[in-house]
Order: sequence, then C-alpha cells, then structure tokens
Amino acid sequence: MITYLKGLVVEKTPTYIVIDCNGIGYMANVSIYTSSKIEANTEILLYAHLSVKEDSHTIYGFYDKLEREIFRLLISVSGIGPSASRALLSTYTPTEIQHIIAMGDAKSIQAAKGIGAKTAQRLIIDLKDKVLKTLDIDKIEQPKHNNIKNEALSALEVLGFNNKLSEKIIDKVFKNTPEIDLENLIKQALKLF
Repeated sequence: MITYLKGLVVEKTPTYIVIDCNGIGYMANVSIYTSSKIEANTEILLYAHLSVKEDSHTIYGFYDKLEREIFRLLISVSGIGPSASRALLSTYTPTEIQHIIAMGDAKSIQAAKGIGAKTAQRLIIDLKDKVLKTLDIDKIEQPKHNNIKNEALSALEVLGFNNKLSEKIIDKVFKNTPEIDLENLIKQALKLF
C-alpha cells in the first residue's frame, strides 16, 4: 500500500498532479482543494490512497491526513466511489464536509456532482456517528442550530419570501454570526433581502 509520495511536482492540473519520486513519475488524482494548496516545481509530501480495481491501479493524493481520512470514510459508503468522493472534496473543504455530515445536511451533499438524494441520506446515516466522534461536537447543539434555521425559514415564508432565496440568506447570516438568536437572525435576513 502506498501511504505517501515525496518528491518534486513536475505537472499540476486542477484534477491531477505528477510527482517525480527519485526519477519515477507518479500521477495522483487530486481534489481541487488539494490542487489549490500545491505549487508546481516544489518539493511536497502528498498523502496517498491506492485504489485497486480489476483493470486499474489509481493513486489519489491528499494535501493532509484529514482529507485522506474523509476520503476513506466517504468511499466506505455503499454507492459512493472514489470519483464521487473526490467531487465532494472538490466542492467543500474536509472540515466543511465533517460539519455538513454532522448536521445531516443532505442538500449540501447533493450539490457535489454524482451524488443523489438517496446516496446523500445513506452517507449521513452511515457516517454521522463516526464524524461526531472525530469532531467532539455536542449532539444537542446541532439540532438547536437547525431548529432556529427552520423557524426563521417558516417566518420568512409566511412573510412571502422565496424559500430557496431565504435559505441562502439565512446560511449567509449564520456563516457570519453562528451564535445568533432567532429574532436577530430574522432581522439580519430581512436587511439582506
């Protein structure tokens, strides 16, 4: 099993890099997250995962161990292969994926290419407990956040605002002020409309 590759980056694209390791060039498929952190013509240590199939041996490269761990968790879910996992890691950072799974946010998971509603739900069911253990998130805190968001969405819907637009605005407010209460959340959202 290949654990990491250490060498000079001789070729870099958004989806793969080639590393010269003592005269041998290894091509590693990477996420956009990893690609953005790596510079061409520099020495790097790239964490790796070797995927062995009947007709191919493919190396997936990761900037850090957390990204590799998330990748391995994702491919452990039935219906999610390396390509879908890489798409998810290209859409969100590893930490964001942990939080999305911990909050049970299936819609955000579906935003990644190749992941449908059923697969997103399965991913949350299979990985939520594992992710909560790694994050040490208080399980009570997450539903509170979701309840405030749902109450705010309902209030804005009653006021006649579009539900999808309301959700985007509420997410934006939460991103800027995560500890906001319901009343101030609604006020801030109304200012942004």
